[in-house]
Amino acid sequence: MKKQAGFTIIELVAVMVILALLGAMAVPRFADVQTSALRAAQDGSSNAVKSAHSIAIAENKVMPDVTTLATYVGGQGGTATAAAGGVVVDISGTNYTVPTYTDSTCTALTLAVGNTVACVGTIP
Repeated sequence: MKKQAGFTIIELVAVMVILALLGAMAVPRFADVQTSALRAAQDGSSNAVKSAHSIAIAENKVMPDVTTLATYVGGQGGTATAAAGGVVVDISGTNYTVPTYTDSTCTALTLAVGNTVACVGTIP
């Protein structure tokens, strides 16, 4: 009797199970990477606004208002707009607000675009 070459159905099923397990482990890791990337982008945008705040103070010798601060963020290659409560930045088509405060302890939120910014927070 001649022996046939090839894989048995059990070997094929075993390979399919292994591939399914590997796929099941990869999907949650991919979701975590997306979340980490978004958080990193939010932190980067918050830090860009903080840097713009420092630059505005250094150049103008006074605390900037929210509108001026948004202009400085836009001048660094980013897109930002002034809004009550902070500077709005765009991250992958979604708007996030970097909170700005009128006091140096970061407790009194700026309520209007003309308010002076003494402290910049981080995107929550």
